[in-house]
Amino acid sequence: MSMIQSIRQALAEVLDLGGPVVAVLIAVSILTTGVVLYKIWQFRQAGVGRHKALQAATRAWDAGDRAQAAARLATSTSYLAPTFRMAMTHRETADIRQRVEAETEARFAILERGFRLLDSVAQLAPLLGLFGTVLGMIEAFQSLQSAGSQVDPSLLAGGIWVALLTTAVGLGVAMPTSVILSWLESRMASERILAERGLATILTPAGSPAPEEWTPHEQPIRRPAIHGA
Repeated sequence: MSMIQSIRQALAEVLDLGGPVVAVLIAVSILTTGVVLYKIWQFRQAGVGRHKALQAATRAWDAGDRAQAAARLATSTSYLAPTFRMAMTHRETADIRQRVEAETEARFAILERGFRLLDSVAQLAPLLGLFGTVLGMIEAFQSLQSAGSQVDPSLLAGGIWVALLTTAVGLGVAMPTSVILSWLESRMASERILAERGLATILTPAGSPAPEEWTPHEQPIRRPAIHGA
């Protein structure tokens, strides 16, 4: 209980010094922590980054082993497995590429929910802290003006460091949020690359027949006829 009481006392002192701006920043930090923990849990439940069975199925499909590809895909727990299964099952269907790409983007959109909130926190928290600093500086100079000729330098110094406290809190909220958001976005960028490559492999495997037409470097060489030979 003593630790909880000391934490409460420290928070109360910070709120008293920083005022409503610090209170808002602390509330935003609590909300941000909840969103980050939820995204980590969501990524873990969806199997983000765990695509070994999916990649093995894609390699087997590319090699022409359809049975092995289906067997490996059945063991995958990846959130991308249904879209890959759709591509394998309806590969000959017209416009299937647009359909599986739309399904994949819908799954990405679910995983990317909350990114805009984290981005807003990373951008606005320093500005909110700076706003609190400006308000604190105004209050400090008003106190200095009220003192008149009885100016105490400690009064101004104390007001300044209290005002700067809000900027420090704002940066303390924004910096870790920005780092975590960059990490989450990099994970999703890797997921997109994997999905695009896998679906392209399924829809146009290496063993698919080439078009029955000559390419420029495959044109037969016609030798001119030699008259009078």
